Amino acid sequence: MDWLMGKSKGKPNGKKPAPEEKKLYLEPEYTKSRITDFEFKELVMLPREIDLNEWLASNTTTFFHHINLQYSTISEFCTGESCQTMAVCNTQYYWYDERGKKIKCTAPQYVDFVMSSVQKLVTDEDVFPTKYGKEFPNSFESLVKKICKYLFHVLAHIYSSHFKETLALELHGHLNTLYTHFILFIREFNLVDPKETTIMDDLTEVLCSSSGSSSNGSSNGSSNSAGAQNHVKER
Repeated sequence: MDWLMGKSKGKPNGKKPAPEEKKLYLEPEYTKSRITDFEFKELVMLPREIDLNEWLASNTTTFFHHINLQYSTISEFCTGESCQTMAVCNTQYYWYDERGKKIKCTAPQYVDFVMSSVQKLVTDEDVFPTKYGKEFPNSFESLVKKICKYLFHVLAHIYSSHFKETLALELHGHLNTLYTHFILFIREFNLVDPKETTIMDDLTEVLCSSSGSSSNGSSNGSSNSAGAQNHVKER
């Protein structure tokens, strides 16, 4: 359960920054695609008389299943050869095992670690209780935050490395809808540090600005991305 990520570290590569590749997922013709025009800002709000932990548990479990399903649609293209590291734009993620050992792994291996760990948690009655009268553990909120952070990594990787495949499958509308719903949810309950999601601020601004979302952290995203071109980050 102690599957924590290390802090990000800047690592200069000693080379001139390569020209930034055009991000296909930011093209207006694709960002406009949704499977529903529902106001997600209202959907993520805690309903009256609903326990906060119950709401977090229900939504977190649902997001886990939907993101796992979305990844499965492109999993055949996410291989050890095509995705030799778990990368999102200029950031590379490492997995940390239960002993805190840093593991450099391919993207499919990383996603497998994420999904296996989350599956174990959401089916654990001591962590995600489903029986009446069963209490949530004191660590529940912190575990939800960790889960959401990892699920964000998976979503971001799909956009960064597999958006072309998603387009070919005509599933970009589903992906955009899922991303918008997820981001507004984690913002509503402060589940993921804005610094963690800065890497996708450009997409978040486009997709969520019309969904009643504040542009929290967006102003920092442009300045951070400009400086990040000179090195690769590790997390």
